[in-house]
Amino acid sequence: MNRPGSRSGGPLWSRVAAWALWDCGSLGMNAVVATFVFSVYLTGSVGSGLSGGTSPASWLGRALAASGVTIAVLAPLVGVWVQAPHRRRVTLTVLSGLAVTSTSAMFLIRDDPRYLWAGLVLLSATAACGDLAGVPYNAMLRQISTPQTVGRISGLGAAAGFSGSVVLLLLVYAGFISGTGPVRGLLHVPVHDGLYVRAAMLLTAAWFAVLALPLLFVAHRLPDSGEPASHPTSMLGGYRKLWTEVTAEWRRDRNIVYFLGASALFRDGLAAVFGFGAVLGVNVYGLSQADVLVFGMAASVVAAGGSVAGGFVDHRIGSKPVILGSLTAIIVVALALMASSGAHAFWVCGLLLALFVGPSLSSSRALLLHLSKHGGEGVAFGLYTMTGRAASFLAPWLFSIFVDAFGAVRAGLGGISLVLIAGLLGMLAVRAPLRHAVLTEPA
Repeated sequence: MNRPGSRSGGPLWSRVAAWALWDCGSLGMNAVVATFVFSVYLTGSVGSGLSGGTSPASWLGRALAASGVTIAVLAPLVGVWVQAPHRRRVTLTVLSGLAVTSTSAMFLIRDDPRYLWAGLVLLSATAACGDLAGVPYNAMLRQISTPQTVGRISGLGAAAGFSGSVVLLLLVYAGFISGTGPVRGLLHVPVHDGLYVRAAMLLTAAWFAVLALPLLFVAHRLPDSGEPASHPTSMLGGYRKLWTEVTAEWRRDRNIVYFLGASALFRDGLAAVFGFGAVLGVNVYGLSQADVLVFGMAASVVAAGGSVAGGFVDHRIGSKPVILGSLTAIIVVALALMASSGAHAFWVCGLLLALFVGPSLSSSRALLLHLSKHGGEGVAFGLYTMTGRAASFLAPWLFSIFVDAFGAVRAGLGGISLVLIAGLLGMLAVRAPLRHAVLTEPA
């Protein structure tokens, strides 16, 4: 079996492990901050007494939209900058450090409406830094894999990320959130002034910091994946460099441009599946807040298993068939869930959705790497992040349109399914590299 990192003549599954641990820390942090704990704390507690006609949830949406615009603007520049492998470690260190700092600062957000704005700024900053850090992180995949192993290693990283979400959510729930009364969790943290949630943010920041360190320590020893490029001297110069790279890719292989468009659509749909899962579970299928947190842990376990299995299937049949099969299954299950009722239906369909989300994302990352040229993965993943953010309004917008049009929250699944179907149809137009060409591609 080919070993990752063989370009440098060495092993090194230790480098793969360090790379996967970063994803473990990052996805766990995102699950706590943006999905299950801090965002709920902001909208349900901190902003509960907010004056004016705009709800805290609406302000949260606006803050995340602003974060998305920031990412869309900066991701291509980061991609151009990290085109040279030796810059990836510094960029990853800075962005990871900013994410840890903003998450730690969430400890200062008290249960008072006056702190809502600061909390939204910190949440947006963490989301933006985490996503931008994904550009150099994903570009490193070329440095630790070969064409033969990229699918499996990408799947391992995704599985580590979902596993990290499970473990961190479990630690937060058991240590700080569980129970009722004036103190919560095994640590008996006081509820007063939101201290139990604020303390959990310190654990979350420490979690990401510790798990990011191995990759930051070994990144400078990773083999180069291409020739270093001179960095732009200004933002305008960065965009000129970006335009040069995009037009070159268009002339070299238009499939990568088609793929970026299709993946932006289906990744937005996949994000909405997770993002609106808690809303649907509580408002439609009768789950309690505690049940939703338990479901989130179970779904992360299933998604991790699906990512590992998908990585091996990717190795056997290729990335595009895995993406097409997974998207088809997700669409069918989402429509079945829309027509179902009760907690049992939510659990069964929800876990099936989680099973196919992991392979979709990990194979998407692997296919982009196959389509990009050697040395151009930094730009490719910068565009990957930017296009994903540029389309990130579609699924939430269609979700709300369908809810309003049909007068039922469950109808929002139809809007999400439309985005997934559009992404699936777009993928049909992408011509993936032949398996023989991939397996014989020089390492």
